[in-house]
Amino acid sequence: MARAVHTSNDGHVVISKEAAEPLLPPAASGVAAEVARWRAFLASERRMSPKTVEAYSRDASQFLSFLGEHLGGKVTLARLSKLAPADVRAFMAARRAQGIGSRSLMRALAGVRSFARFLEREGKGRVGALAAVRAPKIAKTLPKPLSVSAARQFADADLRAGEEREPWVLARDAAVLALLYGSGLRISEALGLQRKEVPAPGKGDAITVTGKGNKQRMVPVLRQVLVLIADYVKLCPYDLPADGALFVGARGGPLSPRIVQLAMARLRGALGLPETATPHALRHSFATHLLARGGDLRAIQELLGHASLSTTQIYTAIDTERLMDVYRSAHPRA
Repeated sequence: MARAVHTSNDGHVVISKEAAEPLLPPAASGVAAEVARWRAFLASERRMSPKTVEAYSRDASQFLSFLGEHLGGKVTLARLSKLAPADVRAFMAARRAQGIGSRSLMRALAGVRSFARFLEREGKGRVGALAAVRAPKIAKTLPKPLSVSAARQFADADLRAGEEREPWVLARDAAVLALLYGSGLRISEALGLQRKEVPAPGKGDAITVTGKGNKQRMVPVLRQVLVLIADYVKLCPYDLPADGALFVGARGGPLSPRIVQLAMARLRGALGLPETATPHALRHSFATHLLARGGDLRAIQELLGHASLSTTQIYTAIDTERLMDVYRSAHPRA
Protein backbone atom coordinates (compact mmCIF):
# COMPACT_ATOMS: atom_id res chain seq x y z
CA MET A 1 0.00 0.00 0.00
CA ALA A 2 1.34 3.44 -0.92
CA ARG A 3 2.46 5.72 1.86
CA ALA A 4 0.19 8.63 2.73
CA VAL A 5 3.12 11.05 2.93
CA HIS A 6 6.43 10.61 1.13
CA THR A 7 9.16 12.58 -0.59
CA SER A 8 9.48 12.53 -4.38
CA ASN A 9 12.74 12.23 -6.30
CA ASP A 10 12.92 16.01 -6.71
CA GLY A 11 12.69 16.53 -2.95
CA HIS A 12 9.07 17.65 -2.74
CA VAL A 13 6.68 16.26 -0.15
CA VAL A 14 3.91 14.27 -1.84
CA ILE A 15 0.60 13.98 0.01
CA SER A 16 -1.85 11.27 -0.97
CA LYS A 17 -5.61 11.66 -0.80
CA GLU A 18 -5.69 9.36 2.27
CA ALA A 19 -3.43 11.72 4.23
CA ALA A 20 -5.73 14.71 3.81
CA GLU A 21 -9.17 13.13 4.06
CA PRO A 22 -9.17 12.26 7.80
CA LEU A 23 -9.31 15.98 8.66
CA LEU A 24 -12.20 16.79 6.29
CA PRO A 25 -14.39 18.02 7.90
CA PRO A 26 -13.86 20.12 10.02
CA ALA A 27 -10.64 21.36 8.41
CA ALA A 28 -10.54 22.77 4.91
CA SER A 29 -8.40 20.91 2.39
CA GLY A 30 -5.61 23.51 2.62
CA VAL A 31 -5.24 22.98 6.36
CA ALA A 32 -5.44 19.20 6.02
CA ALA A 33 -2.68 19.27 3.42
CA GLU A 34 -0.49 21.38 5.71
CA VAL A 35 -1.06 18.89 8.54
CA ALA A 36 0.18 16.10 6.29
CA ARG A 37 3.25 18.14 5.28
CA TRP A 38 3.89 18.95 8.94
CA ARG A 39 3.78 15.23 9.80
CA ALA A 40 6.39 14.56 7.13
CA PHE A 41 8.52 17.43 8.50
CA LEU A 42 8.40 16.03 12.05
CA ALA A 43 9.42 12.58 10.86
CA SER A 44 12.13 13.51 8.36
CA GLU A 45 13.66 16.80 9.52
CA ARG A 46 12.91 16.75 13.25
CA ARG A 47 13.50 12.98 13.33
CA MET A 48 10.74 12.39 15.86
CA SER A 49 9.66 8.84 16.60
CA PRO A 50 6.51 7.51 14.87
CA LYS A 51 4.70 7.48 18.24
CA THR A 52 5.51 11.14 18.88
CA VAL A 53 4.41 12.11 15.37
CA GLU A 54 1.12 10.27 15.89
CA ALA A 55 0.59 11.92 19.29
CA TYR A 56 1.25 15.41 17.88
CA SER A 57 -1.02 14.70 14.91
CA ARG A 58 -3.80 13.54 17.21
CA ASP A 59 -3.48 16.72 19.28
CA ALA A 60 -3.69 18.91 16.18
CA SER A 61 -6.68 16.95 14.90
CA GLN A 62 -8.52 17.35 18.21
CA PHE A 63 -7.79 21.08 18.17
CA LEU A 64 -9.10 21.47 14.63
CA SER A 65 -12.16 19.35 15.42
CA PHE A 66 -12.95 21.55 18.39
CA LEU A 67 -12.50 24.73 16.35
CA GLY A 68 -14.82 23.37 13.66
CA GLU A 69 -17.64 23.14 16.20
CA HIS A 70 -16.60 26.20 18.18
CA LEU A 71 -16.41 28.48 15.13
CA GLY A 72 -19.24 26.81 13.26
CA GLY A 73 -17.56 25.76 10.02
CA LYS A 74 -14.48 24.32 8.39
CA VAL A 75 -11.20 25.64 9.71
CA THR A 76 -9.16 27.51 7.11
CA LEU A 77 -5.68 28.98 7.29
CA ALA A 78 -7.23 32.44 7.39
CA ARG A 79 -9.44 31.53 10.34
CA LEU A 80 -6.49 30.07 12.20
CA SER A 81 -4.55 33.31 11.88
CA LYS A 82 -7.52 35.23 13.32
CA LEU A 83 -7.97 33.06 16.42
CA ALA A 84 -8.27 34.89 19.73
CA PRO A 85 -6.74 33.71 23.03
CA ALA A 86 -10.32 33.08 24.21
CA ASP A 87 -10.70 30.43 21.48
CA VAL A 88 -7.61 28.58 22.71
CA ARG A 89 -8.79 28.83 26.33
CA ALA A 90 -12.15 27.42 25.26
CA PHE A 91 -10.32 24.42 23.77
CA MET A 92 -8.39 23.92 27.00
CA ALA A 93 -11.59 24.16 29.05
CA ALA A 94 -13.30 21.61 26.80
CA ARG A 95 -10.40 19.18 27.19
CA ARG A 96 -10.45 19.71 30.95
CA ALA A 97 -14.17 18.87 30.96
CA GLN A 98 -13.28 15.59 29.26
CA GLY A 99 -11.06 14.68 32.20
CA ILE A 100 -7.69 15.53 30.64
CA GLY A 101 -4.99 16.25 33.21
CA SER A 102 -2.47 19.08 33.18
CA ARG A 103 0.37 17.00 31.78
CA SER A 104 -1.71 15.69 28.86
CA LEU A 105 -3.08 19.16 28.22
CA MET A 106 0.42 20.62 28.15
CA ARG A 107 1.48 17.99 25.63
CA ALA A 108 -1.62 18.75 23.53
CA LEU A 109 -0.68 22.42 23.42
CA ALA A 110 2.88 21.48 22.50
CA GLY A 111 1.58 19.54 19.51
CA VAL A 112 -0.70 22.33 18.38
CA ARG A 113 2.02 24.95 18.81
CA SER A 114 4.40 22.80 16.79
CA PHE A 115 1.89 22.84 13.93
CA ALA A 116 1.48 26.61 14.30
CA ARG A 117 5.26 27.15 14.14
CA PHE A 118 5.37 25.02 11.00
CA LEU A 119 2.69 27.17 9.35
CA GLU A 120 4.60 30.34 10.21
CA ARG A 121 7.87 28.82 8.95
CA GLU A 122 6.19 27.93 5.66
CA GLY A 123 4.70 31.39 5.26
CA LYS A 124 1.12 30.20 5.81
CA GLY A 125 0.26 32.67 8.57
CA ARG A 126 0.87 33.15 12.26
CA VAL A 127 -1.42 31.77 14.98
CA GLY A 128 -0.59 34.39 17.58
CA ALA A 129 -3.34 33.29 19.98
CA LEU A 130 -1.41 30.14 20.88
CA ALA A 131 1.59 32.14 22.06
CA ALA A 132 -0.64 34.38 24.17
CA VAL A 133 -2.02 31.52 26.28
CA ARG A 134 0.02 30.00 29.07
CA ALA A 135 0.36 26.24 29.33
CA PRO A 136 -0.98 24.68 32.55
CA LYS A 137 1.48 24.41 35.41
CA ILE A 138 2.63 20.95 36.38
CA ALA A 139 3.98 20.08 39.78
CA LYS A 140 7.47 18.70 39.32
CA THR A 141 7.88 15.19 40.64
CA LEU A 142 11.45 14.45 41.58
CA PRO A 143 12.82 11.03 40.64
CA LYS A 144 13.53 8.74 43.58
CA PRO A 145 17.08 7.37 43.36
CA LEU A 146 18.21 4.18 45.08
CA SER A 147 20.95 3.96 47.64
CA VAL A 148 24.40 3.03 46.34
CA SER A 149 24.26 -0.41 47.98
CA ALA A 150 20.79 -1.18 46.60
CA ALA A 151 21.75 -0.08 43.08
CA ARG A 152 24.78 -2.35 43.15
CA GLN A 153 22.75 -5.37 44.23
CA PHE A 154 20.59 -5.25 41.11
CA ALA A 155 23.61 -6.43 39.14
CA ASP A 156 23.98 -9.54 41.30
CA ALA A 157 22.57 -12.55 39.42
CA ASP A 158 22.98 -14.71 42.55
CA LEU A 159 20.06 -12.86 44.20
CA ARG A 160 17.73 -14.65 41.76
CA ALA A 161 19.47 -18.03 41.93
CA GLY A 162 16.34 -19.63 43.40
CA GLU A 163 14.19 -18.72 40.39
CA GLU A 164 13.37 -21.35 37.79
CA ARG A 165 15.18 -19.53 35.03
CA GLU A 166 18.15 -20.49 32.93
CA PRO A 167 21.50 -19.14 34.12
CA TRP A 168 22.05 -17.21 30.88
CA VAL A 169 18.76 -15.32 31.40
CA LEU A 170 19.76 -14.32 34.92
CA ALA A 171 23.20 -13.27 33.63
CA ARG A 172 21.56 -11.24 30.84
CA ASP A 173 19.24 -9.38 33.23
CA ALA A 174 22.13 -8.63 35.61
CA ALA A 175 24.19 -7.25 32.71
CA VAL A 176 21.37 -5.01 31.46
CA LEU A 177 20.62 -3.59 34.91
CA ALA A 178 24.31 -3.04 35.60
CA LEU A 179 24.54 -1.10 32.33
CA LEU A 180 21.58 1.12 33.27
CA TYR A 181 23.22 2.08 36.57
CA GLY A 182 26.86 1.94 35.49
CA SER A 183 26.43 4.16 32.42
CA GLY A 184 23.11 5.93 33.09
CA LEU A 185 21.37 4.49 30.02
CA ARG A 186 17.69 4.40 29.18
CA ILE A 187 16.29 0.89 28.64
CA SER A 188 15.82 1.61 24.93
CA GLU A 189 19.46 2.67 24.64
CA ALA A 190 20.76 -0.47 26.35
CA LEU A 191 18.54 -2.80 24.33
CA GLY A 192 19.46 -0.96 21.12
CA LEU A 193 23.16 -1.84 21.47
CA GLN A 194 24.75 -4.13 18.92
CA ARG A 195 27.27 -6.78 19.89
CA LYS A 196 30.12 -5.00 18.07
CA GLU A 197 29.46 -1.75 19.94
CA VAL A 198 30.46 -3.14 23.34
CA PRO A 199 34.16 -3.92 23.90
CA ALA A 200 35.42 -6.97 25.71
CA PRO A 201 36.82 -6.42 29.23
CA GLY A 202 40.21 -4.73 28.96
CA LYS A 203 39.66 -3.78 25.30
CA GLY A 204 37.95 -0.44 25.87
CA ASP A 205 36.17 1.70 28.42
CA ALA A 206 33.46 3.52 26.44
CA ILE A 207 30.44 2.76 24.27
CA THR A 208 28.45 4.83 21.78
CA VAL A 209 24.70 4.78 22.36
CA THR A 210 21.83 6.14 20.29
CA GLY A 211 19.40 8.20 22.34
CA LYS A 212 16.29 10.25 21.66
CA GLY A 213 16.04 11.77 18.20
CA ASN A 214 18.67 9.26 16.98
CA LYS A 215 21.34 11.40 18.64
CA GLN A 216 24.51 9.52 19.49
CA ARG A 217 26.74 10.07 22.47
CA MET A 218 29.74 8.36 23.98
CA VAL A 219 29.51 7.17 27.59
CA PRO A 220 32.06 5.42 29.81
CA VAL A 221 31.45 1.83 30.84
CA LEU A 222 32.92 0.18 33.91
CA ARG A 223 35.11 -2.89 33.61
CA GLN A 224 32.83 -4.72 36.07
CA VAL A 225 29.89 -4.09 33.74
CA LEU A 226 31.85 -5.34 30.73
CA VAL A 227 32.68 -8.51 32.68
CA LEU A 228 28.97 -9.09 33.38
CA ILE A 229 28.16 -8.58 29.70
CA ALA A 230 30.96 -11.00 28.69
CA ASP A 231 29.59 -13.59 31.15
CA TYR A 232 26.14 -13.28 29.58
CA VAL A 233 27.53 -13.59 26.03
CA LYS A 234 29.45 -16.72 27.06
CA LEU A 235 26.32 -18.36 28.50
CA CYS A 236 23.87 -17.23 25.82
CA PRO A 237 22.74 -20.24 23.73
CA TYR A 238 22.05 -18.09 20.66
CA ASP A 239 24.45 -16.81 18.05
CA LEU A 240 25.07 -13.10 18.61
CA PRO A 241 26.41 -11.64 15.34
CA ALA A 242 28.53 -8.51 15.49
CA ASP A 243 25.90 -6.38 13.77
CA GLY A 244 22.98 -7.93 15.68
CA ALA A 245 21.37 -7.07 19.02
CA LEU A 246 23.56 -7.66 22.05
CA PHE A 247 20.67 -8.56 24.35
CA VAL A 248 18.14 -11.12 23.14
CA GLY A 249 14.98 -12.68 24.55
CA ALA A 250 14.26 -16.27 25.56
CA ARG A 251 13.66 -17.28 21.92
CA GLY A 252 16.58 -15.38 20.47
CA GLY A 253 14.57 -12.40 19.24
CA PRO A 254 14.77 -8.76 20.41
CA LEU A 255 14.62 -8.38 24.18
CA SER A 256 11.48 -6.55 25.29
CA PRO A 257 11.78 -3.68 27.81
CA ARG A 258 8.91 -5.34 29.67
CA ILE A 259 11.13 -8.33 30.47
CA VAL A 260 13.70 -6.01 32.05
CA GLN A 261 10.95 -4.32 34.07
CA LEU A 262 9.72 -7.70 35.35
CA ALA A 263 13.25 -8.73 36.31
CA MET A 264 13.61 -5.48 38.25
CA ALA A 265 10.27 -6.12 39.97
CA ARG A 266 11.42 -9.56 41.17
CA LEU A 267 14.64 -8.13 42.56
CA ARG A 268 12.73 -5.27 44.10
CA GLY A 269 10.61 -7.76 46.01
CA ALA A 270 13.65 -9.76 47.11
CA LEU A 271 15.36 -6.62 48.43
CA GLY A 272 12.21 -5.16 50.02
CA LEU A 273 12.38 -1.96 47.99
CA PRO A 274 9.42 0.29 47.04
CA GLU A 275 7.72 0.30 43.63
CA THR A 276 9.68 3.42 42.71
CA ALA A 277 12.72 1.14 42.27
CA THR A 278 12.29 0.79 38.50
CA PRO A 279 14.85 0.35 35.71
CA HIS A 280 14.64 4.10 35.04
CA ALA A 281 15.40 4.72 38.73
CA LEU A 282 18.82 3.17 38.09
CA ARG A 283 19.49 5.95 35.56
CA HIS A 284 18.35 8.52 38.11
CA SER A 285 20.61 6.90 40.71
CA PHE A 286 23.57 7.08 38.32
CA ALA A 287 23.13 10.86 37.97
CA THR A 288 22.37 11.51 41.65
CA HIS A 289 25.34 9.50 42.92
CA LEU A 290 27.70 11.23 40.47
CA LEU A 291 26.47 14.64 41.60
CA ALA A 292 26.82 13.67 45.26
CA ARG A 293 30.46 12.72 44.59
CA GLY A 294 31.16 16.14 43.09
CA GLY A 295 30.34 15.44 39.44
CA ASP A 296 30.00 18.47 37.15
CA LEU A 297 26.39 19.16 36.17
CA ARG A 298 27.19 19.80 32.50
CA ALA A 299 29.26 16.63 32.29
CA ILE A 300 26.33 14.69 33.75
CA GLN A 301 24.06 16.35 31.17
CA GLU A 302 26.28 15.00 28.40
CA LEU A 303 26.41 11.53 29.93
CA LEU A 304 22.62 11.36 30.22
CA GLY A 305 22.03 12.77 26.74
CA HIS A 306 19.79 15.60 27.97
CA ALA A 307 19.18 18.27 25.36
CA SER A 308 18.65 20.93 28.03
CA LEU A 309 20.59 21.58 31.21
CA SER A 310 17.30 22.38 32.97
CA THR A 311 16.34 18.70 32.66
CA THR A 312 19.52 17.67 34.44
CA GLN A 313 19.08 20.31 37.16
CA ILE A 314 16.37 18.24 38.87
CA TYR A 315 19.23 16.25 40.37
CA THR A 316 20.48 19.31 42.23
CA ALA A 317 17.12 19.41 44.01
CA ILE A 318 17.46 15.74 44.91
CA ASP A 319 20.93 16.28 46.32
CA THR A 320 19.77 19.34 48.26
CA GLU A 321 16.92 17.32 49.78
CA ARG A 322 19.38 14.61 50.83
CA LEU A 323 21.67 17.18 52.46
CA MET A 324 18.73 18.76 54.30
CA ASP A 325 17.64 15.35 55.60
CA VAL A 326 21.15 14.77 56.93
CA TYR A 327 21.18 18.25 58.49
CA ARG A 328 17.80 17.79 60.18
CA SER A 329 18.70 14.36 61.55
CA ALA A 330 22.26 15.16 62.68
CA HIS A 331 22.46 18.82 63.67
CA PRO A 332 22.18 19.23 67.46
CA ARG A 333 19.91 22.29 67.13
CA ALA A 334 17.76 21.01 64.24
